[in-house]
Amino acid sequence: MSDAPARSFLRGAADLARGFGFWSRRPGVMALGLIPAAIVGLVLLGGLIALGAFLPQIVDALTPFADAWPELWATLVRVAAGTAVLGGAIVLVAVSFTALALMVGEPFYDRIWRAAEADLGGPVPDSESGFWRSVGDAVGLIARGLLAAVIAALVGLIPVVGGVLGSVTAVSLTGWLLADELTSRALSARGILAADRRRLRRTHRARFLGFGVATQLCFLVPLGAVVAMPAAVAGSTRLARTVLDAHD
Repeated sequence: MSDAPARSFLRGAADLARGFGFWSRRPGVMALGLIPAAIVGLVLLGGLIALGAFLPQIVDALTPFADAWPELWATLVRVAAGTAVLGGAIVLVAVSFTALALMVGEPFYDRIWRAAEADLGGPVPDSESGFWRSVGDAVGLIARGLLAAVIAALVGLIPVVGGVLGSVTAVSLTGWLLADELTSRALSARGILAADRRRLRRTHRARFLGFGVATQLCFLVPLGAVVAMPAAVAGSTRLARTVLDAHD
């Protein structure tokens, strides 16, 4: 019998925690994953800082119709617009970070994945991942991230409650995309096609979401993305192996 959704969600978060535990067992391999994560993280952080600096001007350009409104209503609308823009940007940055880090650091993260597979026991499957496949995966993930960013931004425009709802939507959508992308290596290496991977994720929706949301929350902590990225690769390997074993 499957776990209750809340318990399964927590098990997914625990998979990420166990990924962090891999630092104590294979610190050398895990440290390799810091290099691409740091490079990509610095570039995207610079973009996010620039957005924050120009956010007031962007909001004014998006809401010229509010110039003639009473100050209270104009302020509410502009705060909602600013929250929506920033929330959408954070979604896109989180997804882009994962996509670009996996692409730039393909050899490093492949070593982490293989080490995690070996640590879990059993033969390590052959992976067909390579640079150009990583490029294709990155483009696809960023495209889906754009859609998620638009959805989160639109939800964020809802007056009064938009900030909270937009944030929850952003974290949930981003978490789902991250779990999808991070587990795809371990699943596809076993010959599991995209349609079957989607079916597997739907069957274990809460666990995948718990893993992805926990990963996304780590990414929101300053420098958290750099440290969490190797752990996310190791943890996603454990997640994939666990759900596959449940179907054997």
